[in-house]
Amino acid sequence: MTDRTIRTSRRTFLGLAGAALATPALPRFASAQAWPARPIRAIIPFTAGSTVDIVGRLVLEPLSQQLGQPIVVENRGGAGGTIGSAAVAKADPDGYTILINASAHSAAPAAFPNVPYDTANDFAGVISFGSVPNVMVISPEKGIKTVKDLAEAAKKSGSFTYASAGIGSATHWAAERFRLSAGFKATHVPFRGGPEALSEVMTGRVDFMCIGVSSGLSLVKEGKLLALAVSTPKRSSAMPDVPTTIEAGFADSDYTFWNGMLVPAKTPKAIVDRLHAESKKALALPAVQAKFKPQGIDPMPLTPAEFDALIRKEIDANLKLVKAAGLKFN
Repeated sequence: MTDRTIRTSRRTFLGLAGAALATPALPRFASAQAWPARPIRAIIPFTAGSTVDIVGRLVLEPLSQQLGQPIVVENRGGAGGTIGSAAVAKADPDGYTILINASAHSAAPAAFPNVPYDTANDFAGVISFGSVPNVMVISPEKGIKTVKDLAEAAKKSGSFTYASAGIGSATHWAAERFRLSAGFKATHVPFRGGPEALSEVMTGRVDFMCIGVSSGLSLVKEGKLLALAVSTPKRSSAMPDVPTTIEAGFADSDYTFWNGMLVPAKTPKAIVDRLHAESKKALALPAVQAKFKPQGIDPMPLTPAEFDALIRKEIDANLKLVKAAGLKFN
């Protein structure tokens, strides 16, 4: 090899090295245009058949088709939704792990002081799917016909019980808000999910429960449960004959149950925006709306910023509720 060849090769190498150094570093995560390139995992932190599960799957099915990738649902219930939420908080913020949660998400800081994540800062809101009224249900065998009857019976009994889908779940908070407003004592009996809790209420082993209309409606229609009131400020379109707890004379007893999608914090904004846009499109589909309406689900497609603001507002409200009710959690 001649000296000239060596000098030319050295110049070529140095030129290529300089070009490589001048090339901008690739981003850590794929761009929104390339995303999604593989299946997405959706963690629902409550059991199958719960209101969160029902509403989430209604949206995820068309969303999967729109994104062109499977969305694999994983029900990881327990501890008021915090077990599944913790898994999402620790996941890579790359758009391939999403959380489908509900009002329990903003209740976690009040119910679980030692929860292993920061509810306000470890997640980014994508979109809220809709609001769902909680309906207060009781076994027809109890002989209680109205929400006022229930409050009076509870005061006389002194040993009333109410079920929930877990500590800190919306079903827990709705019952607690009513109990605080009505001024009676009751023992909270938490379960792993809504279906398990409803079974105990139907048998009468637990006195009452506040459950999302989408989970309790069919059991009410079948006569297995009696609906006493809904927890929203206005009556539910799915149960127009059932009064609200406020109508029944219990001020500040309303508690609206929402469902929505979140992702780990630091997920690229482009991916969050794409998820929001596609989810909003899925929510607007006539087929989705047709399934939402009979279950009393009112669409509530908040923007990511609006959703984050709602969650922070509810965190503060729930902390105040726990203090006012004198609830103690380990």
